[in-house]
Amino acid sequence: MIYICLPPIVNPLSRLFYHLFRLTYPIVLRIAAPFHPKAKAWVVGRAGIFQQLEKLRGQGPTIWIHCASLGEFEQGRPVIEHLRSQYPNYKILLTFFSPSGYQHLQHYPGVDWVFYLPMDSPSNAKRFLDVVNPTLAIFVKYEFWFYYLKKLHYRKVPLLLISASFRPEMSFFRWYGAFARKMLTRFDRIFVQDESSKHLLSTIGITETVEVAGDTRFDRVAAIAAQTRSFPEIDAFMNGKPTIIIGSSWQADEQLWQRVWPRIKSLGIKLLIAPHEVNGSHILQLQKLFPEAVLHSTLPMSNIEPEPAVLIVDRIGLLAHLYRFGWVNYVGGGMTPAGVHNVLEAAVYGRPVICGPHIKKYREAVELAEAHGSVVLPETQTATELVERLKMWMSNPDLSSEIGEKAASFVMQRTGSVNKILHYIQENRLLTN
Repeated sequence: MIYICLPPIVNPLSRLFYHLFRLTYPIVLRIAAPFHPKAKAWVVGRAGIFQQLEKLRGQGPTIWIHCASLGEFEQGRPVIEHLRSQYPNYKILLTFFSPSGYQHLQHYPGVDWVFYLPMDSPSNAKRFLDVVNPTLAIFVKYEFWFYYLKKLHYRKVPLLLISASFRPEMSFFRWYGAFARKMLTRFDRIFVQDESSKHLLSTIGITETVEVAGDTRFDRVAAIAAQTRSFPEIDAFMNGKPTIIIGSSWQADEQLWQRVWPRIKSLGIKLLIAPHEVNGSHILQLQKLFPEAVLHSTLPMSNIEPEPAVLIVDRIGLLAHLYRFGWVNYVGGGMTPAGVHNVLEAAVYGRPVICGPHIKKYREAVELAEAHGSVVLPETQTATELVERLKMWMSNPDLSSEIGEKAASFVMQRTGSVNKILHYIQENRLLTN
């Protein structure tokens, strides 16, 4: 669930459609659970949820932060970390709608509790808030649940929406969107990523509660880049050679690099591949594409003989740090219509970023390309373009350095979103030390 996009039906039926959705969605997932792992995780994770939540009752003042899934968590994470540091007397509850968030973060040490959010209903929202009794509630980017928002508003719990981004096709801006617009009025403050989102909200009369704060992901990647984390085994693998980091790769990305690799390996370049999926079958596929590759999990820290030229990272959670080692950073996902992954993680290190042609769904990727901090490969002759680009940069390092500098500048000029959110919390005394 990212946002509620209502169909073009008359206003009185919009609310009915929402109710039908919230009632039928759990039923559909229960039917699908035996056949679909994510559906099963969604159902099993919510079994006995209120009995589990009872452990929160009476535990002290609590900040509730809700994210749809893993991507939204990455936007909320820098805010969570600053709240934890500045308000240590408060407990923090993190909830997810999607298994993709909960399964990855259920043991996240930056909060006190991680739970699934019970499905929206009048009784569930009341029971949840009775137990949690939050002092402050923060929803991240996209996630609008009518009864939770309504009851938070009626209980006068300060409610913030952060890193929000709005587009004209969303239901809020349609003639049938009155019910969806009602949910937006429940927020005490809406921190949007850009002026275009602010303008869209103004067209439906939401102005006083809106502030342009930017995207918290810029703060997140800047914080990661500032960390000093050593990887001696990566240093040993690189051995001073220019290394291309291929991050969040899918099969289409990997097949592209299989075609490119024989044409550039003579340049003394190395490849480090950190795929999006690290399950056993995908790693085996990668090893077939690159038979000479070694796995990170088996890599010694020194004295590698014979010296490998391709490294496959078969562990999760490292990529945001590994982009630091790139001579060039390739961000995967852009070879398919689903679109490119997080280009900011790569750009922050001041290295040139390359990605496939499918970037239009992601504003930051489009703007990075417009700022000349990345190279977007064409739809056709992709391998040829990539080979020629790499050879040109190898013979003229100043060209790649210029792109890298623009990439880093693009990111650093857009940091500061977290400070704006925290300033609002402090200025309005939503929390006290």
